[in-house]
Amino acid sequence: MAFGIGFAWLGVHDPSKWQVAAGLYIVGLICYQLTLTYWTAAFPALARNTPRIREKAAAYAAEEIGQVDYDREDEVERSRLSNVAFWVQSMGEVVILAIIVGILFGIDVNASTEANNWGLSVLIAFATGVWVLLAIPWFLLEKKRPGRKIPAGKNILNVGLWQLSEGVRQIWHLKQSLIFLVGYFLLGDSLNTTVTVIATLQNEIVAYDTLKLTYVLIVGIVAQGVGIGVYWLIQKRFQLSAKTMFDAVMVGIVLLDVWGMIGNWTANFGFKHIWEIWLYQVFYGLFVCPWYSYSQILISSVTPRGYEFLFFSLFTIIGKTSSFIGPLVSSAIIDASPGGSNTSAPFYFLFALTLVSACGLWFFLDLEKSAREQEAFLALENERMEREGA
Repeated sequence: MAFGIGFAWLGVHDPSKWQVAAGLYIVGLICYQLTLTYWTAAFPALARNTPRIREKAAAYAAEEIGQVDYDREDEVERSRLSNVAFWVQSMGEVVILAIIVGILFGIDVNASTEANNWGLSVLIAFATGVWVLLAIPWFLLEKKRPGRKIPAGKNILNVGLWQLSEGVRQIWHLKQSLIFLVGYFLLGDSLNTTVTVIATLQNEIVAYDTLKLTYVLIVGIVAQGVGIGVYWLIQKRFQLSAKTMFDAVMVGIVLLDVWGMIGNWTANFGFKHIWEIWLYQVFYGLFVCPWYSYSQILISSVTPRGYEFLFFSLFTIIGKTSSFIGPLVSSAIIDASPGGSNTSAPFYFLFALTLVSACGLWFFLDLEKSAREQEAFLALENERMEREGA
């Protein structure tokens, strides 16, 4: 579906077809989010099946190492796979964007609105073509990893909702998982809204200049690759936990909101100038983008073994639910500001929300306690399944 939608954009560059374009945009985002969710959900099992962790598991089974040592090695391997994957993704995206710049030079995107739309449609189709090429090896080489059988009385249409309700019920038995779910909801909402507000301010400065926006994105993606790579090297070099690295990312998000909040007090700073847009891309890439790696690592840290796809789906639904709450609140704040036009006003709310959620995760999330809760949960689930003859 994602591939079909990506190429379908070539037929909707006419501004009169904006309704069709909106539909493609919505369905395309759904497809993208599905692929992203199940891509990240595969990492914990992939980490457990690397030769290194198989050796550690065997040593743990033979009581040559303890639970704490095994858990630490498992977390390091999950961190390595996730960070390396996101780093490779970032570097690949830079190459794709560089080619896109060359494509844009061949299209006079400034000739008219339709020409600009055509340029964007060509870029989406090109990126989709790259996606197809990169997906083929996975389709050919992926080993069959069957999931759980559909329970009796359920079918392919209703089992998803049933499983979601099961996830909501089960997470109440995992207090630390619930703490992270709430914190992930609030902090994700704050970050998503912060990025949306900054993008609004950015578009007021650079409008919708396709070429300039591509240059800005290249800078941001290069910084993202550097940021994720440096975070991973620091974690590995100093043997830091994923939770410590995640705490560092939260500090970056807080500082980002402080930056925007200053725009309420002066016209010289606070995403008011073109140079700040370039600086923002660098700061965001270096200090905030590791969120997309380490938040997924922490989700896997609070997820019981074998329940990855269920819990990652639950966290994604919660995360995407938060994506529209923050923008609605921010819009209301802007409307309530003097003259109804202070686009920096939402940063007061975003700073407070980020600070509260970051402090909550910093002080109350205990991954060691979560590991004990998961073991107890899995033991109870095994007993229940044995009673039911599953």
